[in-house]
Amino acid sequence: MSEPLVLVTQSGAVQTLALNRPAALNSLTAALHAQLLAALEATAAACDVRCVVITGMGRAFCAGQDLNDIAAAPASGSGDPAPAPGSAGAQAQDLGRVIETLYRPLCLRIRSMPVPVLAAVNGVAAGAGACLALGCDLVLAARSASFIMAFSKIGLLPDTGGTWLLPRLVGRAQALGLALLGDKLPAPEAERRGLIWRCVDDASLPDEALALAQRLAAMPVKALVATRQAMDAAAQLDYGQALAQEAAMQQTLGAGADYREGVAAFAGKRAPRFTER
Repeated sequence: MSEPLVLVTQSGAVQTLALNRPAALNSLTAALHAQLLAALEATAAACDVRCVVITGMGRAFCAGQDLNDIAAAPASGSGDPAPAPGSAGAQAQDLGRVIETLYRPLCLRIRSMPVPVLAAVNGVAAGAGACLALGCDLVLAARSASFIMAFSKIGLLPDTGGTWLLPRLVGRAQALGLALLGDKLPAPEAERRGLIWRCVDDASLPDEALALAQRLAAMPVKALVATRQAMDAAAQLDYGQALAQEAAMQQTLGAGADYREGVAAFAGKRAPRFTER
């Protein structure tokens, strides 16, 4: 039996999902997509998980789409006969279909997880792999890691949420520079530009990622997820609408057990014990 393409481990309330195609730099295939999405769905349903870490096995986080996968193979030249509808060749030409059936569900699942999602970028994150990491709530990267918007190098535009994420993370000028030029961005520079949360020494990445995830898991995760949702939604709202959204969401959180526990712990000068998810 072949080894799983996603390795799932759990430490307390933290679950780690490790992309497991190290020989191919964890590049994405339809099979890897299916296993990662299934793992995320299972995690979302697991009441004992309060934070998720996504990382890669070996020397890369994720090199993006595996171009040897039939779904991403380029269309044949104009002089070649057109493939029959529904054939492998026809599917290979329709990258839009690949986005809709594989990438869009994965991106939306990460963005709608009921717990915080941390990317621990252990090596190169290129193309869709870079955008996959940036779509997580926090990105922690090894100092030797790098981010490459490699799409323009093969005649494509950023996908996996890249056109939405990049301008919001670093502004239009920096986003266009990264996307158009496709230059390698070392993790320390990515941190300096605000593309990621923080970079750490390579050897300490696993421990730092677990410590950060455990810290998030001990916090009121329902409020953390609501913060993500509010900030994402506020990007489409004016100031007054954002204030109204805050009031509505705060009303819900204020009626919850975690708010009562937080206030009681503050008054009692003790550490809170949050339980909602």
